[in-house]
Amino acid sequence: MHTFAHGTAVWGVARPQGPGRVAGVAMAGFRVHDLDVLRMVPHPAVTLLLEFGPGAPVLDSATGDPQRGCLVAGPGLGSGGAVRVRGENVECVQVRLSPVIARAVLGVPPAELDGAVVPLEALWGREASRIRERLGETPSWQDRFALVDSLVARRYAAGPPVDAEVARAWRRITAGHGTVRIEEIAAEVGWSRKRLWSRFRSQVGLPPKRAASLVRFDHAAHRLVAGEGAARVAAETGYADQSHLHREFMAFTGATPAAVAREPFLAVDPIAWPGR
Repeated sequence: MHTFAHGTAVWGVARPQGPGRVAGVAMAGFRVHDLDVLRMVPHPAVTLLLEFGPGAPVLDSATGDPQRGCLVAGPGLGSGGAVRVRGENVECVQVRLSPVIARAVLGVPPAELDGAVVPLEALWGREASRIRERLGETPSWQDRFALVDSLVARRYAAGPPVDAEVARAWRRITAGHGTVRIEEIAAEVGWSRKRLWSRFRSQVGLPPKRAASLVRFDHAAHRLVAGEGAARVAAETGYADQSHLHREFMAFTGATPAAVAREPFLAVDPIAWPGR
């Protein structure tokens, strides 16, 4: 387990030793004795939070009651800076699912999450409680990752895939870091723009243009975290100018680009999600 310190907070961070069985799945384990209020920065993945420690993390948002326990959220969790997480004695495995495989793993399309944080039990029933118990009984992080990997692989194999055209569109968006034009993608997959919008939205959870904006934002945010200047990042990641980047960061996070670059949610990424 690696140590990540940010201010007065110290986190333990664990990573799987090898790749998982299903492409598009990333995992990390976290142990935090005192998790101060942490802004959730939007990310272009479905987030699965499997907690099993003595103290559950608490997610607060402006749209509902605090959420505890094992949770799932669609891509873009935290948009507008409205979601915070806190807790004591937190232990959890966080799973990031590519939106094109999340439908099969979750059992419902990400669009049904409607941008909200949902208790995992609402989707998986008693299986959510069983996985929490098994994670708590498992002694090592690598064994926990193996347990989650097996669960995800089993559910993915049994679930419905997204349309091949939708998967291709998502790959084009991510490969271009969100800068590819949606009209070009529609032409490549042989669909009308309207059909692509409808099928992509229903299966991925976001309209194509919003998905591209989120991918672009994520790419730009990590370049800022790496120490690059805002003007250069804006010029090289598809923004019209630095003011455009500023407006989009405010819309996604409620914070300026400089503030986002200091967020611990992003600063831990080189440890938790290397090679992202």
